[in-house]
Amino acid sequence: MTERPAPIVGGKPLPPLTARSVVASVLLGTHPPVMSARALVRSATLFGLAEGTVRTAISRMVTNGELSPQGEHRYELAGDLAERQRRQQASRRPRLRTWGGQWEMWVVPTAAREAGRRAELRRAARALRLAEVREGVWMRPDNLDPARLPGQREVIAAQARRMTAQPDADDELVSMLWGLDSWNDGALELRRLMAPIKKRLDADDVEVLGSGFVLAAAVLRHLNEDPLLPRELLSRHWQGDRLRADYESYDAAYSATLTRWLLAD
Repeated sequence: MTERPAPIVGGKPLPPLTARSVVASVLLGTHPPVMSARALVRSATLFGLAEGTVRTAISRMVTNGELSPQGEHRYELAGDLAERQRRQQASRRPRLRTWGGQWEMWVVPTAAREAGRRAELRRAARALRLAEVREGVWMRPDNLDPARLPGQREVIAAQARRMTAQPDADDELVSMLWGLDSWNDGALELRRLMAPIKKRLDADDVEVLGSGFVLAAAVLRHLNEDPLLPRELLSRHWQGDRLRADYESYDAAYSATLTRWLLAD
């Protein structure tokens, strides 16, 4: 297989494909996230990675708590990567609540905090899909499960107080906090890019497995940036649900072709 993925997908530069990133991405897209070392090594050959390089990466990921050995020569996602997969699944199949017009708001007291704690709060708030109105004030429409991502919620609850608010101009606040036009344009482009690759996957064309893998990763990153706002605050042209539906079909075709290719060796 000679094809190599393009360095840019969806108009954005992609991170370099290291052995670790390939192993992580393959398992992030697998349910349950368990694979044999042999399958992981073979998957990495799509990107010209040597067997020794991949096995070294697997060993280091086990040492770092990112992978957990499961029986003989099988590995499962662990630690932060397992948590990342849970967030990824929430992006693919979000559970939205009926929105009553209220927003959740988290306010950080003015007391000084260490830089590490501030950074930890920012990561947790973004994972919870909160947006920063100003320093120390995070908000979003209250339409998501309040018990979502308990680890991240525990982090923010330790440093901030939760309140509810009902802004006078929801649309203006949404426009200020999220770049919805940019996200929508990106979703449309990713849908356009998926269509021809899916046709080739449906035809069992293994030559697109490399570029298809990179595109799948780009779609999942984009879905993770969807603010999951109430429908009342979105235009009728919003691409969120359409991108998710296209990706589910694309992922099924990709997984089937990849599995056949792995078993053919």
